[in-house]
Amino acid sequence: MSSFDVVSEVDRQEVKNAVDQAQREIATRFDFKNTNSSIEHKDLVLTLRTISEDRLAALRVVVEEKLVKRGVSLKGVEFGTVEEATQNTVRQLVTIKVGIAADKAREINRMIKEKGPKGISSQTQGDAIRVTGKKRDDLQAVIALLKGADLGIPLQFNNFRD
Repeated sequence: MSSFDVVSEVDRQEVKNAVDQAQREIATRFDFKNTNSSIEHKDLVLTLRTISEDRLAALRVVVEEKLVKRGVSLKGVEFGTVEEATQNTVRQLVTIKVGIAADKAREINRMIKEKGPKGISSQTQGDAIRVTGKKRDDLQAVIALLKGADLGIPLQFNNFRD
């Protein structure tokens, strides 16, 4: 039996590199001068701070550009609400989600069962979904099916075994 795992992961080092690049850019850009703009990074939660909502939108664009350049999918990035902070500043929490939630896992399993080739089975194993089948071509068809579907989360396929 051939198999592979469907996972939703992010390279934490690439997130850190993207944040470092964004911080360097906002330190040198003229439109961020005297705005006290900053990006705080704790694991997979970023806090964007600046003086106004339009500067926050520009800061958000810089962060998004750097994440995309470093290969981090924006499907897993969730922007929180804009909050008023101290000294007439605004802040926004940015959360990078990893793992496949239980409801998404059920949706993926149902999609594989309904639209996938016959003889393919899938089961949830923690934050991953194991897909098994007899033919390699059927498994590749499932990968193509999942890549074509818009599930709202970034998917990676690993541990492909014959």
